[in-house]
Amino acid sequence: MNLIDYLNKAVSPYHVVASLEEELKSKGYKPASISQIKVLDEGKYFINIFDTSLVAFELKAGAKGIHMASAHTDYPCFKLKPEPKMAAAGNCQRVNVEPYGGMLKRTWFDRPLGMAGVVYSKGEDAMHPIKAMVNVRKPLFIIPGLAPHMDREIEKGDINVQKEIVPIYALGEESEIISVIADAASCKAEDILSFDLDLNFCQEPVLAGANGEFIMAQGIDNIASVAAITNAILEEKDRDYISIACYFNNEEIGSSTKQGADSGVLSMIFDELKKNPLCETIRNDNCFFISADGAHALHPNYPEKADPTSKVLLGKGLVVKTSASQRYATDAKMTAIIKGMCHENGIDMQVQANKSGAPGGSTLGPIISSYVPMLAADMGIPMLAMHSSYETAACADYEAFERFMKLFL
Repeated sequence: MNLIDYLNKAVSPYHVVASLEEELKSKGYKPASISQIKVLDEGKYFINIFDTSLVAFELKAGAKGIHMASAHTDYPCFKLKPEPKMAAAGNCQRVNVEPYGGMLKRTWFDRPLGMAGVVYSKGEDAMHPIKAMVNVRKPLFIIPGLAPHMDREIEKGDINVQKEIVPIYALGEESEIISVIADAASCKAEDILSFDLDLNFCQEPVLAGANGEFIMAQGIDNIASVAAITNAILEEKDRDYISIACYFNNEEIGSSTKQGADSGVLSMIFDELKKNPLCETIRNDNCFFISADGAHALHPNYPEKADPTSKVLLGKGLVVKTSASQRYATDAKMTAIIKGMCHENGIDMQVQANKSGAPGGSTLGPIISSYVPMLAADMGIPMLAMHSSYETAACADYEAFERFMKLFL
């Protein structure tokens, strides 16, 4: 699939993992469990982790090392609360939501919002509820902004999320949000037990600019990395190492969940890999890890926000992210290796450092490399308006990053 295909399917972490499973199966990957790893034969496998995370790998006899890459399946959005119905106001039906991740809240006003995730309804017994995937890819919700004529100070101050971020979805007094959810899940409203539903920007990704050189979409951070990693591991080539692709949920809220990178899942997988005879030839000095995530490009209207000597520009290639405080996992040797690979293969690249006093966001790199120690680097594509409801990146940078991932994995 191309990047736009991945972005169109990535309406929730559940849908990201479901589409990954579909792609992997089409290329010969088989589902497996952690307990099976130590007895698996040569082949391609994936492990589903609570439906929103996934680890895929290829086992080969005589493998000399490991090449691993990670990305995350989530991005900032608004989630419906467990009791979503709010009192009608102004002849409008409203729903109660809460923010997920650190988003640019003002970019969500006056946007057409859809809904996606999962709904659980009554099954044969309490231990076996029925799961339904939901994807309402149409304008269903609106978070209306307040006109400046009604509050001249509206552009100043903080947003009161509980008051101002309250979506409307219908006129009148009769509509019931649970019925809307039930229709989307093809079940009865009275049978719904629980749900995990995200509001998302339902406009499809677009190519923008005079020559279509930009791509604009929700979730470029970090579905672009998901796409590049997946296209890389699906490429047929003769590998003398074990390739591993990790896709974790909940990076945007710190990763400390059962399906996050800071859980015990990856440690358990590596513990079982060590027991498999196919891994006996692996050398520790031939193991490498790439944490793939978005990078901040120099903003043309705020150039002072960038580091004065490590500027990252749109259209100038992939980005290696560095940090003296190790907020990124990159070290000097891995930077040298990546530079060598890029120079040898004509891939444009840049090296980023955060402006002093502006530490930047967190990534999966330091988390994973703290308990799976190997040479590591944080990399990604540069972008503008990260965590906006609609982000912007350069097509050429994604192409450079995918080319690199195909070499690495």
